[in-house]
Amino acid sequence: MWKASGGPKGSSGPAAAAAAALTCLLVTGTLLVTVGHRSGADPARPPAGPPARPAGAASPSASTSSAESGRAFSSYFRKLTRERRALSGPPRSSAPPAPVERLSAADLFIAVKTTARFHRQRLDLLLDTWVSRNMQQTFVFTDGEDEKLRKRMGAQLINTNCSAAHNRQALSCKMALEYDTYIHSGRKWFCHVDDDNYVNVGALLKLLSQYRHAGDVYIGRPSLERPIEATQRLAAARTVKRLIPRQPSRVERAAPVVLSAAKGLWRLACASVCAQRQVRFWFATGGAGFCLSRGLALKMRPWASGGAFAATADHIRLPDDCAVGYIAEALLGVGLTRSPLFHSHLENLGLVSDIHNQVTLSYGTVGNSRNTVSLRGPFSGKEDPTRFRSVHCLLHPDAARCPGPPAL
Repeated sequence: MWKASGGPKGSSGPAAAAAAALTCLLVTGTLLVTVGHRSGADPARPPAGPPARPAGAASPSASTSSAESGRAFSSYFRKLTRERRALSGPPRSSAPPAPVERLSAADLFIAVKTTARFHRQRLDLLLDTWVSRNMQQTFVFTDGEDEKLRKRMGAQLINTNCSAAHNRQALSCKMALEYDTYIHSGRKWFCHVDDDNYVNVGALLKLLSQYRHAGDVYIGRPSLERPIEATQRLAAARTVKRLIPRQPSRVERAAPVVLSAAKGLWRLACASVCAQRQVRFWFATGGAGFCLSRGLALKMRPWASGGAFAATADHIRLPDDCAVGYIAEALLGVGLTRSPLFHSHLENLGLVSDIHNQVTLSYGTVGNSRNTVSLRGPFSGKEDPTRFRSVHCLLHPDAARCPGPPAL
């Protein structure tokens, strides 16, 4: 590093003032000075002040000295700016990142979870809007047969025969079928949504193209402000508490090991009865939708395939979307990639803007008010209470159910 140098201690005038200004810039950190250069040359030095005048020599005019000093320092600052750009690389661009993979709609498996009582109220709306353009990518998982819906969807409608109840067991039963059907499809991405979601498939492809499907990707939006906490029961027995021939107690009835002996029933009360630990993890709410890469989905097989998913959800006593987060983060160490482009009815949808780039939308009610995106469209609030039809016409003005431009 260099130090500012000028004339003698008693020197004054424009050169001294310029040197003092440069020193202030160095002290405050406004001016970037680098020690090493790529070329290996000596660091740039500031222009020195004017040489001392011989005794009796005439002094140049103040204006000439000031102009020369100004030009010298301007040249010096330009040089430092060029060097700083060379070291810091090209300027950052505000353009979206280039895609890592080229994806098409055929790479997507979009699972829609529903129940028979919402076939007319919710599913018909989806089939009239976004599903109509993505029928081959969309699979509807329901709990009852529907002849009318079967005619519209064919094999894309999957009757899980799960319970129609909205509880942990029923939800996990459907998610297990979603997972297994996706694995057999061989597609690159699994995306789960609910029957009150609008999926902007174009924006979804744009988002997922920034990741590799063979990697570990779990992307969505949490509905909580902090990780969820669950009690994990440890299955491995470590010590035997007692081995006694009597009727089991309530705690012992939960013990995982029972031995039969010739002289009657003996019980091994294992340490695993009491061995539990708390686990914390993030999960993406199913009400906004989430996606899994194929690489991650394949790693989830031991806890998700062949009916194992329902057992995993029961193990932590949490519903299906929480169980997905548990497997991904708590068991496999793959954290949730948060995206603000997924939306559920749990948020204030009236604040959502830039509809073209959102991946999912939803609707609901808050008290006596509708919770929908705020959008001017070709349909009134009475004609389109969810605003899905208006969103669809905004994204796809050529859609069959959208009114054309007004006649001239």
